[in-house]
Amino acid sequence: MKKILLLTLIAACIYACGSVPVTGRKQLMLVPDSEVLTLSLDSYNEYMKTAKKSNSRTDADMVRKVGVQIAAAVEYYCESNGMNDLLKNFAWEFNLVEDASVNAFCMPGGKIVVYTGILPVTKDETGLAVVLGHEVAHAVAKHANERMSQQMIAQYGSVALNSLLSGTSDKVKSLGQQVYGLGAQFGVMLPFGRKQELEADHLGLIFMAIAGYNPEAAVSFWQRMEQAGGASTPEFFSTHPSHETRIEDIKKELPEAMEIYNTVWVNNNSTNKTTAKPANTRTDENWHF
Repeated sequence: MKKILLLTLIAACIYACGSVPVTGRKQLMLVPDSEVLTLSLDSYNEYMKTAKKSNSRTDADMVRKVGVQIAAAVEYYCESNGMNDLLKNFAWEFNLVEDASVNAFCMPGGKIVVYTGILPVTKDETGLAVVLGHEVAHAVAKHANERMSQQMIAQYGSVALNSLLSGTSDKVKSLGQQVYGLGAQFGVMLPFGRKQELEADHLGLIFMAIAGYNPEAAVSFWQRMEQAGGASTPEFFSTHPSHETRIEDIKKELPEAMEIYNTVWVNNNSTNKTTAKPANTRTDENWHF
């Protein structure tokens, strides 16, 4: 009996494998996207009921402007690579919230929140693009779904599999409440794994490059994040890889992102980011992302 359950679980895991855009890494996806989005939206709406939106129209507009650019770059990437289904039921939303925490987050489905406390570290639109590119990458790579699936196997094993196959979502809801615990216990959300964090950095570089923001700014941004911590670690940084690991990995991935940035924007002397779709500026029709 145990062998049958194990084989069934293995078969389900193989069947439920997905892959991350850009990196191509295989990942476990046991939870339907529809349930992930429903749970995350409920948590997000509850959070926004008590969140105080920023009174600075200038800063709020900047967050929306950069967010729209990054979102459009993601859509362009998916369209160019036949991945339109990846963004199914996404509804982008960008909010600047009054909070001194050096933090930001993106819920599955494209709900992005930036805390005012991180703006002195981002400094400008390009620095903000590093943050938004990273956070949007978590949603596009479906890291929350992957994390829920991993927790499901760890906590429930074959019992969770039977629940999913029978259409029961009680365990999924329970895991979702843990993953999207936007209260004091988890700060914003349960931390992603280091592999997911570094992967979000990688995807973020690509997305900001397509959007027309120089990816080289990522190195100086994370250096400022390190300095901003002083004796303590900023919340946005606390669950992430070490400063050295993150910056070294970003430096290794920069050539790929800079090739995109230079080909799409610099070589075409394009400084207008209002459309965010580099298809209007490309001259090399053989270029692809």
